[in-house]
Amino acid sequence: MIEWHFYEPAAGHRLPHDPLNAIVAPRPIGWISTVSATGKRNLAPYSFFNLFNYRPPLIGFSSMGWKDSVANAEATGEFVWNLATRDLAEAMNASSAATDDDEFTLAGLEATPSRLVAPPRVAASPVAFECRLTQLIRLETKEGRALDQWLVIGEAVGIHIDAALLEDGIYQTARARPISRGGGPADYFETREDALFRLRRPD
Repeated sequence: MIEWHFYEPAAGHRLPHDPLNAIVAPRPIGWISTVSATGKRNLAPYSFFNLFNYRPPLIGFSSMGWKDSVANAEATGEFVWNLATRDLAEAMNASSAATDDDEFTLAGLEATPSRLVAPPRVAASPVAFECRLTQLIRLETKEGRALDQWLVIGEAVGIHIDAALLEDGIYQTARARPISRGGGPADYFETREDALFRLRRPD
């Protein structure tokens, strides 16, 4: 028989660490580059991130607080998502520092120009989506109380893929060794070929 740990989030989880982000995990990382209205670069990772639509391709990230990525996306209407990989994990982590300095420089990362938007790409990242802002949503509680949590959604208008990740025209997910965010203060997961299994949808 299963012994359930049940809790109502409003009353607290009664555990040493909130399990929520360890349960809904691993989550892809929104490694977002932006520029301010004056052209100042910013680069930051977000663990509340995902793809929401195929056509047009819509991706979004959610920020706790009105941070530079949100402010820049609102001001310019643009951002870039860069794929975080195992080789770039330490640099990605370094770019999460709360600082007014240029995170590209801080993390030792080379930037490369985008084609259609102003924010640069992470040159070493094997995939990048150039995005134009479609919605900026302030999240609310069930009672309608506004939270200091902001959902930024953008349409990918240009997509860069390292051709080495394509095999017979098919993108090979594990080949890039993408990383995802787990729970707790430091848990990450790497997507590897030996973890792959396949299920086809019923007809």
